[in-house]
Amino acid sequence: MKRTMSGFKVPAATYRLQLHHGFRFIAAQALVPYLHDLGISDLYASPFFKARRRSLHGYSVTNPLEINPELGSRISFRALRKVLKSKGMGLLLDIVPNHMALSHDNPWWLDVLENGPGSPYAVFFDIDWHPLNRVMEGRVLQPVLGAPYGQVLENQEFRLTLEEEGFFVSYYDHKFPLDPKTYGLLLTHRLETLIRELGEGNPAILSFMGLINLTEHLAPRSTTSKRKLLERHRQKEILKNNLWLLYRGNSIITKFLDANIAIFNGRRGDPASFNLLDRLLSSQPYRLAYWRVSLDMINYRRFFSVNDLIGLRVEDPRVFEASHSLLFSLIREGKVSGVRIDHVDGLYDPLGYLQRLQNRLAPEEKPLAARENLYVVVEKILGADEPLPPEWPVSGTTGYDFLNTLNGLFIHAQGLQEVQQVYNSFVKPDLARSELIDQKKKLIMETLFQGELETLGYILSLLAEQDRQARDVPRKELQKIIGEVIARLPVYRTYIRGFEVSPRDRDYLEKVIEEVGTRHPSFDPTAVDFVRRVLLLDFPPNLSEEQKEDWLRFVMRWQQFTGPIMAKGLEDTALFVDNPLVSLNEVGTDFLVVAPEDFHQFNRKRQENWPFTLNATSTHDTKRSEDVRMRIHVLSEIPHAWEAWLKRWSAWNQSKKRRVNGMAVPDPNEEYFLYQTLIGAWPLFDEEIPEFGERLKAYMIKAAREAKVHTRWIAPNHEHEDALTAFVEAILHESNHNEFLNDFQKIHARLVYYGALNSLSQVLLKIASPGVPDFYQGTELWDFSLVDPDNRRPVDFHQRTQILNDLKRQEAKDPKSLIPELLLNWKNGAIKLYISYKALNFRKAHLDLFLRGDYIPIMAQGPKSKHVVAFARKLEKTWVVVVVARFFAEILAVGDSSFAGEVWQESFLSLPHDAPKEWLNIFTGETIKSIPHEHSKSLPLAHLLRNLPTALLFGRAD
Repeated sequence: MKRTMSGFKVPAATYRLQLHHGFRFIAAQALVPYLHDLGISDLYASPFFKARRRSLHGYSVTNPLEINPELGSRISFRALRKVLKSKGMGLLLDIVPNHMALSHDNPWWLDVLENGPGSPYAVFFDIDWHPLNRVMEGRVLQPVLGAPYGQVLENQEFRLTLEEEGFFVSYYDHKFPLDPKTYGLLLTHRLETLIRELGEGNPAILSFMGLINLTEHLAPRSTTSKRKLLERHRQKEILKNNLWLLYRGNSIITKFLDANIAIFNGRRGDPASFNLLDRLLSSQPYRLAYWRVSLDMINYRRFFSVNDLIGLRVEDPRVFEASHSLLFSLIREGKVSGVRIDHVDGLYDPLGYLQRLQNRLAPEEKPLAARENLYVVVEKILGADEPLPPEWPVSGTTGYDFLNTLNGLFIHAQGLQEVQQVYNSFVKPDLARSELIDQKKKLIMETLFQGELETLGYILSLLAEQDRQARDVPRKELQKIIGEVIARLPVYRTYIRGFEVSPRDRDYLEKVIEEVGTRHPSFDPTAVDFVRRVLLLDFPPNLSEEQKEDWLRFVMRWQQFTGPIMAKGLEDTALFVDNPLVSLNEVGTDFLVVAPEDFHQFNRKRQENWPFTLNATSTHDTKRSEDVRMRIHVLSEIPHAWEAWLKRWSAWNQSKKRRVNGMAVPDPNEEYFLYQTLIGAWPLFDEEIPEFGERLKAYMIKAAREAKVHTRWIAPNHEHEDALTAFVEAILHESNHNEFLNDFQKIHARLVYYGALNSLSQVLLKIASPGVPDFYQGTELWDFSLVDPDNRRPVDFHQRTQILNDLKRQEAKDPKSLIPELLLNWKNGAIKLYISYKALNFRKAHLDLFLRGDYIPIMAQGPKSKHVVAFARKLEKTWVVVVVARFFAEILAVGDSSFAGEVWQESFLSLPHDAPKEWLNIFTGETIKSIPHEHSKSLPLAHLLRNLPTALLFGRAD
């Protein structure tokens, strides 16, 4: 199916840029020539529709119908697109269909706040207007307050104002419009004073009384009559316009309203003075609440647990069209050549959305072969052995599946087992990994999603009422069972969208539900069976069609809930607690070592099914950059040395720990985590160390809060955090007496070279494997960033441009001396940029070979065969062979830039019989001839890899 999709330009390589107010369209435009020279074919932009002010990522969209003015004007965007077009480059745009920002900059949301369920935009947002808590009937919770409502009110933190658009209540940066129907409370307060001052027959008072009359006859926001709602909309605008004219045009009315506003705003120290404002706020279609209330009372779907990002109902065609109109215009105009779908698992019906997206640009009435599809990739985190749904009309994922497969290739299997033993001995973890993940997912549900879980339990109990076998099952038991199923589900979500359940989804659910029943024998078997029947849509014979639809709606709503629990429980919690080798703790990890044969099998399937998917190694969401991971991986090659260092460092640093509540800080797990982080992220140059120390302290606080063991985002333990950062400062303090720091720096100097060589192998495999290589901004040089916001620091593109220009000049002048010089000065990162530049441009020049060519595993033979991974790509008579080395700590002396001679001994690559005899090494310019070997050909590794740990060979068969 994937090969039949046509009509779009497949990128040769993408380069992700984070656009924001500090890096605007004009900066991206200036970068285009450099990216083109590097070998990039498509600029991959973070979301650039209007977002919350000063957003550094663009995911908090406030208006998808406008380009973000903080990034530049439409003119500057067109200028960027013009430069891209002049270089033959495309624009891959990250879009956010799942949610929008709760902000007064969001005109749709502002209308909902003003009109509640009567707003024409109420259907746009995933709000439950009839929640369990009947106090919230017809209202939406706004959990924005930093303290309980009464405290905020009586502390005079709310400010009532009148503006041209009407009355508003502000709370710091938050701004809420008042329902015009409630204006009467303000307009009629002390009305007799105004009448007395102006006189009953005064034209101004008559106009003012007309406004009061208008508020009284305004249709309520709860009306279901379309005619009345339209009339309400027209009349409220008249009310607001005339009110503003009167306010600005008559000084007595101005004075009167200003005095009323001051009265309503109350007086601090006089609780009774806030009664009027309290009454006014209680009449609004929203409830302003302490943010902690959201844990129980939330009645809208959030993006994960972020209160100020609300779910969009793009399954509604009206919402889909409205929220995508600017995107479709940009695509039709040729300004956007592809899209990345953010958080596709959050959508009610992912397949339906993706089909609508493609069909909107390629009408269904066209025959399949004639359709012009859009290049689309989805942010989909795949579980172990989980396939991307083959029916999805996309080109693949954003590349976490590739990242983790490639990541596991550089981990020594036996060494990882020994590292695990070191961890167990040092940390003494209470739970096995699977149990830890289960526990953390439950913790997330209990602390961040309790309200949503209770709602699911309530809906399930309503369904049970219609079932003669389950109607007597307590709601709390159903809620517990559904929570247990979510905790044990091994994937982010299932994709049931009709009465037919796919074998894949059925298999996941059957196994999980059986496991839940076995693990919890106290659960009523009738209740467990009912949950199974509902989730699998196993309808009893007496169920009506309407009731069947109710079951399906529950399942589809439940599916939207499981992904955030997995993401928050695994990615944002367990991955900061289970730390044997933290370089394995990545988005989408299955914690597995990958053997070369497994890597080849993965690539073959990828070439067969998803040849145009993205290959990522770093993204804006990865827990550590690609180069940090490659350094830490080296510990799997030297587990005994790691154990000795760990014990030595811990003993030296014991005196630097503070005690908090009777416990030394950091605890063993935090300390272990810190040392591996230091190995991965420590700078190469001394002048960067002071800044790194500050980054590390911020990172350790974030990691501790994510772990949710001693401190949390929702309940920071500042005493523990202060002790943690004090420990970091103490162990990094430069002193002759700091045994740890002196020892660490000597050891680190030996390790980082091996990590750098790993990174060179990694980047070549990314470029040459099936799929489209994706580069995160700045990673063409060494990048030792940690999780966001650390990985969103400014990138020195001037430095990168200068290095690339110098490389091209030196290559033209003296190519033979280039590689030795780059290896000698490897710390400046130019060697990584050079490998990327040569491989990317070769790929771009032979794109069909990489997109459509066969994938052929190449086996290494000889005593060092386990240290090499190789494969060929073949299209007709054109061949390319990719060779990379790994596990350098076992074969190289520190700093050794010679890879020939005894390193490889008699090891060689065995080539297919029809492979070319002569090869060009793209990196070195050397010509290499294969030698006969038995019934085939061979290439000695001592010759192939004598200058570099990687080789890219090009040849044409006779």
